[in-house]
Amino acid sequence: MSFTRREFIGATAAGALAAESLSADSGKTPLPTRILGKTGARVSILAMGAGSRFLMYKEEDKAIAALIKALDQGITYIDTCDDYGKDHLSEQRVGKAIQGRRDGIFLATKITPRGGDEAQRAVELSLKSLKLDQVDLLHIHQLGGLDDLAAVEAKGAVLDQLYKFRDQKVARFIGITSHADPLALKTALERHDFDCTQMALNAGMASMTSGGKGQGMVPNAAMKTSFQTTALPVAVRKKMGVLSIKTFGQDALIGQAPVEKLLYYTLSLPITAAVVGMPKLEHIDDNIRLAKAFRPLPEAEMRELSARLSAKNKMALEHFFHHHVDC
Repeated sequence: MSFTRREFIGATAAGALAAESLSADSGKTPLPTRILGKTGARVSILAMGAGSRFLMYKEEDKAIAALIKALDQGITYIDTCDDYGKDHLSEQRVGKAIQGRRDGIFLATKITPRGGDEAQRAVELSLKSLKLDQVDLLHIHQLGGLDDLAAVEAKGAVLDQLYKFRDQKVARFIGITSHADPLALKTALERHDFDCTQMALNAGMASMTSGGKGQGMVPNAAMKTSFQTTALPVAVRKKMGVLSIKTFGQDALIGQAPVEKLLYYTLSLPITAAVVGMPKLEHIDDNIRLAKAFRPLPEAEMRELSARLSAKNKMALEHFFHHHVDC
C-alpha cells in the first residue's frame, strides 16, 4: 500500500493548520499539537525521548531539570521504557520530574519481556518507578522479526498480558514499537488491536520515489521496504496514533541535511509526534523552536531528500538498528 497525493496531503493537513497560527516570536507561540489517532488524546508534535540521549544527563538533578524545562516549554508527550538504564533508571527520573504536574502530560512506557509473568513484574516495577498507578500508553518494546512476533503472540505471553493491562486500566491505551523490521511490524499491526504504534521514520530510510502523474510518493522497488512504505500505511488505515523515532538516524543524518529539514520531513508524514532524544538543554530549545515554526515540506522536496539520503544511508541504518535497542 502506498500514499496517493490526495491521501498524503490530507494526512498532513492537521500539521499545516496548526502551523498557520504561529508568529515569528517562537518564545510566545504554542507548540503545535495533533490528535493521537483513535485515542482522541491531543499531544505536542514534538515528544521528549527519555532513552539513551536522556540518560546522557549523568547527574539526576540535571536530567530532571531538563525534562521539566521541556514540559515548561510545551512538550506534553514523554516516552520512556522499562529497560532505559539499569533498574528502570529512566522511569525513576521521569517519575520524579512529573510529580505534582501529571495533568496535561501524556506518558508512554514500554514492556521488554516477552513472557506474561515477566511482563507483569516489569510493569509493576515501572509503575513503582514512575510513582503512578496508570500510564497513558503501554507499548510492547522493540519488535524484532517474525520469530519475535511469534513469541509476543504465544498463549499467555506479553500480548495477552497487554490486553489485560488495558482492561484493568493499568494503561489507557496499548501499542507496539519497532525500528528493526518493517514487515514484522506491518504483520503485527494488521493482526492485532493496538491503539498506537511507534516506528523508525526518517528521510534516510524512506525508499520513496515519484510514482508518476497522480500517484504521489510510492515505494522505490529497487530498495528494501521501509517502515514508511510498509507499516505506516497500515497504521494510518486503522486510525492508530503513530509516533516516530530515529528522526535523525541516531545522529547519522546530522550534517547531511539541515536539522530542520530532517525534522520537518518526519513531521510531514501522517504521524502524531516525533519522539526525539535531547541530551543538551540547547537541543530542547532548538527542537522546540523548529517545531513551533513547522511547515509541511512540499512533496517534491521530500522525494528529493529521501532519494538522496536513503541511497547513502539506508542499508547502514537498517543494519545498525537491528542491533540497537534504544527507541
